[in-house]
Amino acid sequence: MNKRDHKKAVLVLEDGSFFFGEGFGAVGTAQGELVFNTGMTGYVEDLTDPSYAGQILMMTYPLIGNYGVCKEDFESDGIKVEGFVVREVCETPSNWRSEKSLPEFLEEYGIPGIQGLDTRLLTKKTRIYGTMKSTLVVYEGKNEPNIHDLIEKTKKQPAITELDLVPKVCTREHEIIETGHNLNVVLIDCGVKWSIIRLLKNFANIVIVPYNTTASEILEYEPDGVLISNGPGDPIRVRETIETVKKLAGQVVLYGICLGHQIISLALGAKTYKLKFGHRGANQPVKDFETGRVFISTQNHGFAVDKGSLKDAGLLLTQINLNDHTVEGVKHKELPIKAVQYHPEAGPGPHDTYFFFEDFAKTMKEFT
Repeated sequence: MNKRDHKKAVLVLEDGSFFFGEGFGAVGTAQGELVFNTGMTGYVEDLTDPSYAGQILMMTYPLIGNYGVCKEDFESDGIKVEGFVVREVCETPSNWRSEKSLPEFLEEYGIPGIQGLDTRLLTKKTRIYGTMKSTLVVYEGKNEPNIHDLIEKTKKQPAITELDLVPKVCTREHEIIETGHNLNVVLIDCGVKWSIIRLLKNFANIVIVPYNTTASEILEYEPDGVLISNGPGDPIRVRETIETVKKLAGQVVLYGICLGHQIISLALGAKTYKLKFGHRGANQPVKDFETGRVFISTQNHGFAVDKGSLKDAGLLLTQINLNDHTVEGVKHKELPIKAVQYHPEAGPGPHDTYFFFEDFAKTMKEFT
């Protein structure tokens, strides 16, 4: 970015606070829930994670973009966040894998970004008051937006609990991936990360289907197991997938990741709720009650399963978050159903939780 490309920007929150900074990426306006991610690396994976649809993402690590952008790190076909907030963006990356700079990447996909803000202050504000609706405007020259109008527009925008985001990020077609393995998995795509698909390829043929595929359509593929993927938004709004899971329970091995974990829990009769500010980052400690092991996990979610509702759903608590004791893993008392709240595929993050996929393959073999 040179001087003739200089852009200005402002971030407005629904409580009336606003913050001026320097714009990068695309000129334009973005609206969404402001959320923070504590990862030190992995901004490319985060930007392309479909679970961030409907949200403006803020990184807590102060320097972002120093190793550029490499398409090999994508978790979908492009950027899925609405906007991007950083303390300082690196405009001249230095890495042999880099294909373009972060500002160029955002501009390519029409996503506005802002730098020069005190992201520590904004993170503390979010932790104290909870996530807020926000508006990010990147503009040029003297075209400064009317702050009063922006505050009013920010307040009036729909909350994330009112948005149907899964249809915007999931596949619309059935896709078959032949790998030559003996196991067959149907992956219900609610906004799946590509790392999940990559790991499934290690042991199964895959059929990727849209979130609203019926149980009868799925069973026609004669799967050894069904995996419900991650995705954006409030799980209660993904009604079609919940109904599908209700009908699949007891007929096939069922596993779920993140949003898929919440959908399985809802389908069996448990409840979910919105967290104050969610879990987003690659450093969340999780304890497994069955092994006693504690591992570090990658997470990206703003909703959680109500621990008190598991019993009536026939679910057992298998894993818990050691920071706030929220539900991280469940399994059914009798049926081959398991789900986890974190992202076992990481991308980015530690590989501590790859065992989830090994367990999925083992369970399918047992019930084949």
